[in-house]
Amino acid sequence: MTEEAKRAATIGVVTISDRASIGLYEDQSGPAIIAYLSRVLTSPFHIVRRIIPDGFDSVRDALIGLADDEHCDLILTTGGTGPAPRDLTPEATLAAAPRVLPGFGELMRQESLKQVPTAILSRQIAAHRGACLIINLPGKPASIETCLNAVFPATPYCLDLIGAARLETDPLILKSFRPKQ
Repeated sequence: MTEEAKRAATIGVVTISDRASIGLYEDQSGPAIIAYLSRVLTSPFHIVRRIIPDGFDSVRDALIGLADDEHCDLILTTGGTGPAPRDLTPEATLAAAPRVLPGFGELMRQESLKQVPTAILSRQIAAHRGACLIINLPGKPASIETCLNAVFPATPYCLDLIGAARLETDPLILKSFRPKQ
């Protein structure tokens, strides 16, 4: 068994919101991500949480810090993916992790469109910085669940391929895919 398979994964959960970052409202999206992971994952993991303001520099710097300093294997962001002027999460993600994985965003939008027509406004992406996969999620808890259900079956194998810690899911809740050896 490799070292990656033995160690607990470190997962960054980043809420990107001007108002939540200054306490104007309680963040519900970050806790929704953590609840999802707690329900779906069977392998050990620990969470590193951040609530930061919208904007390019704040998001880029948080992602780089989580990947490089906190050694996150996976970072899930929520918020900042719409067309508003301060919604710069995708641009900041690409500055921190230039190797984009376009299928993640395509599938999240496709599944979200089944729920709401405004999903076409979403600009979520996924990319990786070394052995850290970063996935941008929308800001609404119900949309987070929709998007994670769509992309999480492929996420553990993606982490394997980039050299991150191994994640296992509960197959009764969400079956992840790995090719047969």
